Amino acid sequence: MIDKQRVLLIGVNTGQIDFEEAMEELKNLATACEMEAAGRVDQNLRVPNPTYYIGSGKVEEVRDMMDSTGAEIIIFNNELSPSQLRNLNRQLNTEIMDRTALILEIFARRAKTREAKMQVEAAQLKYMLPRLAGLNGSLGRQGGGSGLNNRGAGEKKIELDRRKIEQKITELDKELNHISSEHQTQSKRRAATDLPRVALVGYTNAGKSTVMNALIERYQKREEKKVFEKDMLFATLETSVRSIQLEDKKTFLLSDTVGFVSHLPHDLVKAFRSTLQEIIEADLLLHIVDISNPHYREQTQVTIDTLKQIGAEYIPAIYVYNKVDLIDSGILPEIQTEGLFIAAKKNQGIDELISLISQKVFIKYVVCEMLIPYDKGDIVAYLNENAAVKSTIYQNEGALLTLECREADYKRYEQFLETDR
Repeated sequence: MIDKQRVLLIGVNTGQIDFEEAMEELKNLATACEMEAAGRVDQNLRVPNPTYYIGSGKVEEVRDMMDSTGAEIIIFNNELSPSQLRNLNRQLNTEIMDRTALILEIFARRAKTREAKMQVEAAQLKYMLPRLAGLNGSLGRQGGGSGLNNRGAGEKKIELDRRKIEQKITELDKELNHISSEHQTQSKRRAATDLPRVALVGYTNAGKSTVMNALIERYQKREEKKVFEKDMLFATLETSVRSIQLEDKKTFLLSDTVGFVSHLPHDLVKAFRSTLQEIIEADLLLHIVDISNPHYREQTQVTIDTLKQIGAEYIPAIYVYNKVDLIDSGILPEIQTEGLFIAAKKNQGIDELISLISQKVFIKYVVCEMLIPYDKGDIVAYLNENAAVKSTIYQNEGALLTLECREADYKRYEQFLETDR
């Protein structure tokens, strides 16, 4: 078993009411990055110290605590400015991360596909660029060469690094724009099928992948179609799309997407734009909320704010309060005014969820009768596969189907409509 890196968590409380929640989440983020919290240092300040973020006296306390706990890395709950990072590196001479760097590190470790790896790398480089001096504190101490403009060797090295990073960012952005165009082409093809699109959104670890797998298990019964799920932050980074066909042959596309978290780095959101495109183009959002989390209201608001950030705030949404089995509330999986309460892990409330989805997305459906000639057996086969055929009567002219079908199929086979009955 690999020993986990021991980290020291640092938080500055400037009067925010969710400070304890934020620090607990920082600990969970460190755990998700396979780190172990060895200790924690808090400080109450009206405004953060512009030099070290924490007060100079606290810097000494942090140094002593690192010695006593054996912590190797310091993690701040807030984003540090380049100068603060540089000053702290000089004083503490150890690896220092802030919340943004930690989230980027988690994404980097979890990324599996080429696209996800490029998305994370682009965000990491954009974060790193203004912080080169702080991240390479030792370079500035390499001293006194007599090069261009009397710069030290460290300073020249940083300038070279900066150019390389800028060039790499340009290359990654170009590739990601190309991939985004491919996604848009695929999206147009899916839109041409006229199938409704439903996207799962929510705070990280709310249970989105569990909900998706519950629906796959119910309606596809194919293990290989299930998505990865685990009780940890950011288990899902890549978007997965599955076709869900109900018993009445009505079908929709369901997308599982990356979870949100408070203070999600802006460059990370931008980098994942093609992944988040599934949300923007959805007809319906299932906003999954972990109701067993004591801070579920704040997490719900973070998701709402992030949806606004990506331009998805106007898409209709169903609030799905998951993990109701983990709270002693007496609430059964049921539909209530504020949303639907379910326990996806136990497959409780899935029927009610499907009922709500159907009410929202299956609105362009038509009940009709079609008389299909016998030499058009392929059309009968298609309708049996893609529409809810309620009855079939074989007549001299062909098969008379009473069915409920999508408006697109109604128009496509309009010539076979039986209007005399």
